[in-house]
Amino acid sequence: MCIGLALSACSQNADDGVLLDSFEGKGTQHTIDYGSSGDTQIKVSFSSEEKKCGRQSLKIDYNLAKGGYMYCARGHGLDVKGAVWEGPEPNAVDWNAYPSLSVQVYGSKRGLLAFDVKDSGGEMWRFLINDDFTGWKEIVVPFDMFKVRDDWQPQTADGNRQLDFPIKAYQFEPKNPGEGTVHFDCVKLVNKYNQ
Repeated sequence: MCIGLALSACSQNADDGVLLDSFEGKGTQHTIDYGSSGDTQIKVSFSSEEKKCGRQSLKIDYNLAKGGYMYCARGHGLDVKGAVWEGPEPNAVDWNAYPSLSVQVYGSKRGLLAFDVKDSGGEMWRFLINDDFTGWKEIVVPFDMFKVRDDWQPQTADGNRQLDFPIKAYQFEPKNPGEGTVHFDCVKLVNKYNQ
């Protein structure tokens, strides 16, 4: 069931899952929180050329320095000033009805991509995607495959090391140094377990 979605590609069939995000915003301002270390460049935009559902996908162009970092976050309650979330309110989703999150990734054989979620206690959880493919691929991540991040947590995180629902936000982080481009689309709750 789709509750409160203002998206054009809303799934109504429970077997198809619940579409949380298809990046249909008009621009990056106030809908995406992103940043990087000073030695790393990140450019975030929406692309209508490569898309899997809806009118566009999220496109990240980057040049990751060795030892550097970057992030690109979407969701409810982002740190960016005036952030607007276009998807359903987290409390309006029946998280217990779905065992997994899925995301469509347009790969380019660039190595590891971190897919993080922020739980209701503010704690960050991580799953590593191996970008060893080209073109679109659905990545299905059962919630029990996310691992609490030991390298960094927000100061406000509750630190209980338990994945607490509802999920408030998620982010992507390319991990392989060098230049690259990656697209993301169709973040969904799904009744699938395979990845």
